[in-house]
Amino acid sequence: MKIAVSGKGGVGKTSVSASLAKLFAREGRRVYAVDADPDASLGLALGISDDILAKVIPLIEMEDVIKAKSAGGGLLYSLNPDVDDILDEYSISVGNIRFLRMGAIKPGGSACYCRENAFLFSVVDSLILDKDDVVILDMGAGIEHLTRGTSKGMDLMIVVTEASKTSVQTARVVMQLANDLGIEVTKVIANKIHSSKEEAFIQAQFTAEELLGVIRFDDELLDVALGNEGDILTGAFKASMEKIYQRVIHLNGAKTSNNAKS
Repeated sequence: MKIAVSGKGGVGKTSVSASLAKLFAREGRRVYAVDADPDASLGLALGISDDILAKVIPLIEMEDVIKAKSAGGGLLYSLNPDVDDILDEYSISVGNIRFLRMGAIKPGGSACYCRENAFLFSVVDSLILDKDDVVILDMGAGIEHLTRGTSKGMDLMIVVTEASKTSVQTARVVMQLANDLGIEVTKVIANKIHSSKEEAFIQAQFTAEELLGVIRFDDELLDVALGNEGDILTGAFKASMEKIYQRVIHLNGAKTSNNAKS
């Protein structure tokens, strides 16, 4: 299953991404957990220590690798057949999870941005279109790592939001971007909900069909984040994510069944 998780900065999308990766891994699935947001901390959320993370260089910064894979300087639009070597060599194993840092897509006008961006797009293409493993992309609100071609292999876009107008507005923009790219299934998770009033606000903004789950604010999870110790799957947050995980599995089963019929 291929899942992208997006949303406004600070809404907790990285906690959602890490939790889904861990839940799939606990079921014995091999998972590629991809940090595609330069401002995110997916590695920390997965429980990887700072000293180990410091050794994981984002793919976009590996100039020698990019040059080698682009025949010394030309544009790269597909990786060599040995793509598994790249993914395994530059990722970290955490049980059944392989953690990989992508780095940011370079804006137009950046030096050599075509070659480097094409390299990242090729890596994403390989993960989404060629791998049978679970792939979870922790992305920024711009979802710029996805192309229309890659999106055909995406099973689910999860947009995480808080109970605020700005967060909901960002969520709607991401949902529209996902629709424009042709992603068939997009769902919303409302996170850090403090009260029944905030939950009612969320329910007024999104339909029951759009909402994948509502997660209440959890002080226990905050303690884990502040101390960078302990499992992110803890307390009430764990219970909420386990319910969401089961809904994700159900969605994938329904999609697989529909594809088989068509």
